[in-house]
Amino acid sequence: MEIRYLKDFLVVAETQNFLEAAAILFCSQATLTKHIQRLELELGLKLFDRTTRKVSITKHGEMLLPYAREITDLNERLTELVREAKNESQQTLTIGSIPALAQYNITELLVSFKKMNPQATINVIQAGSEELEDLLRQKKCDLAFIRTYGEPAADFSHLSITEDELVALLPINHPLANQKVISLDKLCHESFVLIPENTMLHRLSVQLCQASGFEPHIVFTDHRLENLLEMVINGMGVALLMRKLAEYTAQSKAAIVGIEPTVITRLDLCYLKKCEPSLVSKQFIAITKTMRSTTLGAKPA
Repeated sequence: MEIRYLKDFLVVAETQNFLEAAAILFCSQATLTKHIQRLELELGLKLFDRTTRKVSITKHGEMLLPYAREITDLNERLTELVREAKNESQQTLTIGSIPALAQYNITELLVSFKKMNPQATINVIQAGSEELEDLLRQKKCDLAFIRTYGEPAADFSHLSITEDELVALLPINHPLANQKVISLDKLCHESFVLIPENTMLHRLSVQLCQASGFEPHIVFTDHRLENLLEMVINGMGVALLMRKLAEYTAQSKAAIVGIEPTVITRLDLCYLKKCEPSLVSKQFIAITKTMRSTTLGAKPA
């Protein structure tokens, strides 16, 4: 029996909605339906009554519920114990990070940690901030460098690394290129090239434009900053990026202009509050605390 199917069963039982459950499980509704059907086939029992409007759990589904919870809980605990044992014995550290290691001097931390722990193995997973939060909650990484804006997630411990501001990246010959700061509404007739829409920075950029009275005309999205820069240089649009990313990427090939309203984000090293960090995680956190007021540019706590 696939334990994953039991997890899917529990989410459907809780939501009583296949579409909502699929969104929570980050899978398609068709995939989720197949998983439930396979579980029902294997058990020889019908677990849900389905209509076009409603999903309700059957008496056999109710019978399965407590066992499914116990099995999935035991599996999660065993997985965590095995992960911790491997990390302690192999000194493996899995770190999540936004795709900006060099721009925020995160590489400096990795180098310092490796010098102090030559036997350690460092695995880095690069993803957007919201995906990194999910990876932390799923315990697929030990620590994560996450960009935060507004209230931080309550279930994480946050070690502030540095701050950054949102700026506009313009072609050098743009009429506003010589300005230090511009009101965002002055870009209302421009085309925009942005980080992809499944990211916090993309949503933040769109929300700011909307708050400034216009809907941004987005003509291109890409994770790779050098591609965004090339689009700006060739007059295909303007970009909204964090200043440190823009300065690292542009290198005088495009104009960096501050925007109003000013938007400041933080880069935090995050880890789950409810889980005791492993020994290697504690060592990395200690190195980060030591270096953040010098190499990383954060204010001392």
